[in-house]
Amino acid sequence: MPVNLGETPILRKPVAPPPPMLPPRDLVFEVEQFLYREARLLDDERYQEWLGLMTEDVHYWMPGIQSRHRRDKKPRLDPRRMAFFDDDLLNMRRRVTRFLDPTAWAEDPPTRSCHIISNIEVELTDAPGQCRVYSAFVNCRGRGEAEEYWLSGRRNDVLRRVEDGGLRLASREIVITQTVLLAKNLNVFL
Repeated sequence: MPVNLGETPILRKPVAPPPPMLPPRDLVFEVEQFLYREARLLDDERYQEWLGLMTEDVHYWMPGIQSRHRRDKKPRLDPRRMAFFDDDLLNMRRRVTRFLDPTAWAEDPPTRSCHIISNIEVELTDAPGQCRVYSAFVNCRGRGEAEEYWLSGRRNDVLRRVEDGGLRLASREIVITQTVLLAKNLNVFL
């Protein structure tokens, strides 16, 4: 039986994405170093220094993910639905204070964490001194003798240059691959 592999009206046609406006190489390098340093601060539990990488008006958001059929046209990420994190700087400071408190038994002995950051893409924005940064991450946490948890996902950040000339995190949207957390807790920043 002959098989026709030619053009048909139902076949989707390729669409070339618009060419990106490439950021300066120095900015890309600075952003990469910012993200790697941030990961190391988190892995080393240097949370107060990590908080120092935030702007005063930072928004740290990790929405809950719902598995929906394609025909369901509701937005995949909706700020009106549940979120694992929906924090400003004050809430992040509260979490850090709790992590480091001696009565936080879930963190004593402390969790061993490793953040791997990749797929870093920097986009210039219309706002001066601000850029959008896309990245992917894998986080591995070890607790006690044998517990190990993995999280992976993508991040959509806005970095802003501040008065001292450095970059700070102004917003972060975190989209993980799990719809249901498989870990016992979420004692981690991503």
